[in-house]
Amino acid sequence: MTTTFTRRAGADLPSSGPWWRHPMMWLVLGGPAIVVVASMATLTLAVTHPDPVVEHRGSDGSVRQAAEEAGEEAGTAAHQPAMKARNHAATGGQAR
Repeated sequence: MTTTFTRRAGADLPSSGPWWRHPMMWLVLGGPAIVVVASMATLTLAVTHPDPVVEHRGSDGSVRQAAEEAGEEAGTAAHQPAMKARNHAATGGQAR
C-alpha cells in the first residue's frame, strides 16, 4: 500500500492578514467612500439652504424683466450694442 501526500500550493507562505491591514485596500475603498459622503453633504446643503429668487428692481421700485422674458423683441436702441456684439460673436464676425 502506497500513501501519497499532496502538498497545497502556498501552504508554506505566511498569512497576509486581514483585508483592513493592507494600505492599498484603503485607497481602493477610500476614494469612492469620500465621494459618496461629499455628495450626501452637498445634497443636504442644497435641500436645506435653497438659493433665493432675485428680483431686479428699477429705480422706481418696479420689477424689471429681461427683454426675452417680457416677450419683447430686443430692437430698442439700448439693446442694440449688446445684440450686435452677441451676433458678432455667434457668427464669427462674418458680414450678413
